Amino acid sequence: MSAQFASRQLALALGHDESFARDDFISGAANAAGLDLVERWPDWPSKIVALIGPEGCGKTHLATIWAEATGARILSAKLLSEVDPTAALATGALVVDDLAPNGLAERALFHLLNLAREENVFVLLTARSAPSSWPIEIRDLQSRLRALPAVAMAPPEEKLLRTLIVKLAADRQLMFDGSLVSFLVSRIERSFAGAREAVNRLDQEAMRQKRPVTRALAAELFRPSAH
Repeated sequence: MSAQFASRQLALALGHDESFARDDFISGAANAAGLDLVERWPDWPSKIVALIGPEGCGKTHLATIWAEATGARILSAKLLSEVDPTAALATGALVVDDLAPNGLAERALFHLLNLAREENVFVLLTARSAPSSWPIEIRDLQSRLRALPAVAMAPPEEKLLRTLIVKLAADRQLMFDGSLVSFLVSRIERSFAGAREAVNRLDQEAMRQKRPVTRALAAELFRPSAH
């Protein structure tokens, strides 16, 4: 895999045609800080900032919006050791998406962050937990990560979760009425990942049974005894 190819990849299993456009970002109290970070660029507390939050909370969507505005490349953290850092930072801005402590290419990340500082490049890191808390073997990298400003995204409040469910359904050309949305909100895990899983499960089961997506179908799939 060439460095140019790898540095432009967004390694995600998106499935359906989910839009990462700014107009399709659903804002609420849970993600307000992340949206503010993206919208007030380049007025950042540091050239390198971490955006953290649980799976499916909108980090990648915000990172994509920021990349579109800045010309940043998007690099999957899994490819850190496979790319030329100079090429990755060539546009003056870079997203390193989905950093995680397990399997972290510490030396590659350390070199990338050092080069970014030298070249005065903006870097947005996304991760599910704060890098400052990770067990890092390279002490200088640990120091860098502990000093990084971090903006946290929270699990969705009810209003945001309802809106998210409707959007995820619309992305699949499905119409969820109010009673179905209310039922799902009362039964599923209150998280972005939970909403995605629920909509996917309903869609798949409706296609399998050749039935419309209704509250009755949801009641069959999300019985209290299943949790």
